[in-house]
Amino acid sequence: MLLERYYDDSLAQASYLIGCEQTHEAIVIDPNRDVERYVRAAAAHRMRIKYVTETHIHADFLSGSRDLATAARAALLLSGHGGSDWSYGFASADGAQLLRDGETIAVGKVRLDVVPTPGHTPEHICFLVTDTATGDRPLGLITGDFLFVGDVGRPDLLERAANVVGSMATAAKQLYASLRRLAGLPDYLQIWPGHGAGSACGKALGSVPQSTLGYERLYNPALQKQSEEEFVRWVLEDQPEPPPYFAVMKRLNRDGPPVRPSSVELPQFDANLVEAALDKDHWVIDVRGSADFAKAHVPGSINIPFAKTFPTYAGTVLAYDRPIVIVAKSQEQARRAIDQLALIGLDRVDGWATLDVLQQIKSDGRRLETVNVIEPQVLAEKLQRNGPRVIDVRGRSEWKDGHLPEATHIYLGDLVGRLADAKHDEPIVVHCQSGTRASIAASLLLARGFSDVSNLSGGFDGWRKAGLPVEK
Repeated sequence: MLLERYYDDSLAQASYLIGCEQTHEAIVIDPNRDVERYVRAAAAHRMRIKYVTETHIHADFLSGSRDLATAARAALLLSGHGGSDWSYGFASADGAQLLRDGETIAVGKVRLDVVPTPGHTPEHICFLVTDTATGDRPLGLITGDFLFVGDVGRPDLLERAANVVGSMATAAKQLYASLRRLAGLPDYLQIWPGHGAGSACGKALGSVPQSTLGYERLYNPALQKQSEEEFVRWVLEDQPEPPPYFAVMKRLNRDGPPVRPSSVELPQFDANLVEAALDKDHWVIDVRGSADFAKAHVPGSINIPFAKTFPTYAGTVLAYDRPIVIVAKSQEQARRAIDQLALIGLDRVDGWATLDVLQQIKSDGRRLETVNVIEPQVLAEKLQRNGPRVIDVRGRSEWKDGHLPEATHIYLGDLVGRLADAKHDEPIVVHCQSGTRASIAASLLLARGFSDVSNLSGGFDGWRKAGLPVEK
């Protein structure tokens, strides 16, 4: 048996290729939209992708199952659970085979048994993997977003992301029952989860890529709860805010993920074209680091630094109904940013620009915009004299762990809506934990006409290191 894990750091997302080395057949589980990655991997191992499947209807990325099944001429296998509201709406049209409890997928000498595990989502399934060429006992469990290293999949997303009111308590009880279904499986069973640390699909995911069921029984708090009531209370508290794009992903992945557009050479924009795009209410996204953006940027552009969290933060603040222009240090950085946006379905990219646009604007005698940065001690002194409004754009659990005494908590994804009626000349200082989200927030406010916006240097970490007071 061959097992390979493909991990996307920007999404903290894992997909798997499992193959039989005797028959050269393979199955890919939970692919994202970078389908060429799996096609190349199968070819490198002289494998034919026979099946493509996934554990559930994903919320944090656009599924590549449909595209990969077409590209590899493979059979598409999808969960047959979930009921009328959370079944795959495109399964029949695509000729997909629906998988149900106890059914088996044969990939040469490798057997995958379907195990329903509702809770994170109603249709969620896992795959119990047995290498029959070696023995008749299972080797591992592909757990998707059901069981993670050190955590369990959150059961509140249907309610909080897809607005299915009143569903999270029921889902939490289903999740508890699904965990109890593991009781008959051996301690040695390997656990191969769908996400790692940094994913918003849980609240405390571990960084270790895999585990064993026995180890999780010892140390995973989800498996320590002695009653359903205790588990439900624990699993629903302190879950992070789901990024707004989760709702879009749930709907598209249920009803039919769009085919990823063919790769085309996008045009390079000059300053005039960038400014024309802004005039047409397009997103102009500057992907440089926060410090570079603060020094000088195109007025009206939004800063989303191209880092590990790029697609998550893009999905937190960008609406899907507006075209995008990327401003980057190089064409290569712009291309990589465009590929990352495609992972969450932000496909409407019109073009890209380099830092030449800044020089063009400056040479024409026009203004470049800056972001004010304020030191913690200076802010503390101003707050003693009825200073600026301080907005903390971190998550709710971060806020509960400690915050500036004078701050107002507004999650980054809610910022624009919450400040829709605020006075645009009001002095505002934004901050997050260390600076990235605050830079995004400051750029959003400046782009919407707020004239006196500053970013707290070092964020909450900088405030605390300065020895200034913190509230809980």
